[in-house]
Amino acid sequence: MLKEILVNVREEETRVAVMEDKVAVEIYIERSLNQRLVGNIYKGKVENVLPGMQAAFVDIGLEKNAFLFVEDALASGISGHEADPGVKLNIVDVLKAGQEVLVQIAKEPIGTKGARVTTHMTLPGRFLVLMPTVDYVGISRRIENEAERDRLRSVAERVKPPGMGLIVRTIAEGLSEEDFQQDISLLTRLWKKIQNRAFHGPAPNLIHKDLELIQRILRDLFTEDIDNLIIDSRYEYEKVLELMELTSPDLKNRVNLYEQENLFEKYGIEEEIEKVLKPRVWLKSGGHIVIDRTEALTAIDVNTGKYVGSTDLADTVLKTNLEACTEIARHLRLRNIGGIIIIDFIDMPSLEHQNQVVRKLEDEVKKDKTKTNVLGLTQLGLVEMTRKKVRQGLENVLLKQCPYCEGKGRVLSEETISIRAKNEIIKLAQHTSAEAVLVEVHPSVASLLIGGSGANLREMEAKTRKHIIVRGCEHYHQEVINIRALHSQSEIEAIGVPVRPGQILEVKVEEPHTSNIYDGIGRVNGFIVDIEGANSLIGETVPVEITKVYRTYCKAKMVDVGK
Repeated sequence: MLKEILVNVREEETRVAVMEDKVAVEIYIERSLNQRLVGNIYKGKVENVLPGMQAAFVDIGLEKNAFLFVEDALASGISGHEADPGVKLNIVDVLKAGQEVLVQIAKEPIGTKGARVTTHMTLPGRFLVLMPTVDYVGISRRIENEAERDRLRSVAERVKPPGMGLIVRTIAEGLSEEDFQQDISLLTRLWKKIQNRAFHGPAPNLIHKDLELIQRILRDLFTEDIDNLIIDSRYEYEKVLELMELTSPDLKNRVNLYEQENLFEKYGIEEEIEKVLKPRVWLKSGGHIVIDRTEALTAIDVNTGKYVGSTDLADTVLKTNLEACTEIARHLRLRNIGGIIIIDFIDMPSLEHQNQVVRKLEDEVKKDKTKTNVLGLTQLGLVEMTRKKVRQGLENVLLKQCPYCEGKGRVLSEETISIRAKNEIIKLAQHTSAEAVLVEVHPSVASLLIGGSGANLREMEAKTRKHIIVRGCEHYHQEVINIRALHSQSEIEAIGVPVRPGQILEVKVEEPHTSNIYDGIGRVNGFIVDIEGANSLIGETVPVEITKVYRTYCKAKMVDVGK
């Protein structure tokens, strides 16, 4: 398998794409205003302790207080309590309000939730992870050879600092004791600096910031199985070469500079990012999956879509489900989806087919470095799985909550808004002595209020005994309704009909006429202009002469102002 890492450096952000056989499987984006927090170490102050939740809120200087569970607080033996598995301590025995505590962010703040923190520090190096607060040795689960695991464990036991712990990373497979010494030396010196800053600094205060994105990629992802690392910034390219010379000189010749057009466009990553923002993912066969993320879990639905197969229904369903397994596993990595995941595959009566799909999914998620567990089929035929939550998903970086729909992902329909507008018109008409009412709404809502040939408008005027002027405003959000009374006759005339017969105007053709295929529609102060023969000029501004004026619209013809 060809594995590549693409690094796109821009003034506002740095983006990284991990490719497998020319297909994007992971995307990382870091912006100067929205940098990653996981791995940062803070000196915090306990704001309040919650015995009912066995947790505490800790002020670390961020917008929201961090959340510290009792098991995370016991990791380093705060207040003299050691993490004895045989003793169950209460949070009030461990932490007190106002107490200063050194914590590390384990999970990013997401939505309304603050960051999750721990007192169990981890300092990653190239080959090892130092755990200065626990006496423990661990080996990466991705190193599967038992003899090699035993050898690395023995080496780690010999070189680890007294009273501290080490985790041997996947990249360390096959390395010797001497290879670990530089990592241990750098990490222990870093820990001493952190302790010194924490001792002398105030609370809350940032004590240690994890590496920036490119350096983290070199440390965590640029391993022997990566064929190429391509970077499009000469400045960062030279910095990477210098760092690789010190840490992994054998990988230096795999770093390449790209100084032509947009690197992400060349490899199709820009298009891939656009696809990630959409819930529907098309499969090559014509089937599709729909990814629906909620605060509690992520639901994924599999459908045959356009795929009809070539043999029988069971074969079509199996092939679609197997293809979906590959895309689901890829999009979990690509979108960085974590937490509980429920997959609704297309129903398969055959137990053999069910097992085949679950095995396929298990094989695909093994490519993922983030801890992922496939728990199997439920009685409802749904596949349950979990994926560890660490960093924010790609959607959280690129999108924000809709200010109109309050996170529902939908807006009110034109029919709903027109009914609301009609009710507001009637309510205003009952409480004003003004002769006319002006209604400004989105054009799609305006057309419903007016009705065919103005029927709805005439009905409202008869009911309210008011002169009603409806204006379609293209720049309005579909849910916006602006209604006000018009008291003076001059104001009514000016707003009611802003054009006159024979007038020549420059009008932009905004959309085709709904019933006349030859005409185009423009607007003057929200007043509809039906332009004869302008259907092919959508988006262009043309000179027109107003020929006829009606209550709710006018007709116009294009003219040559040069004649």
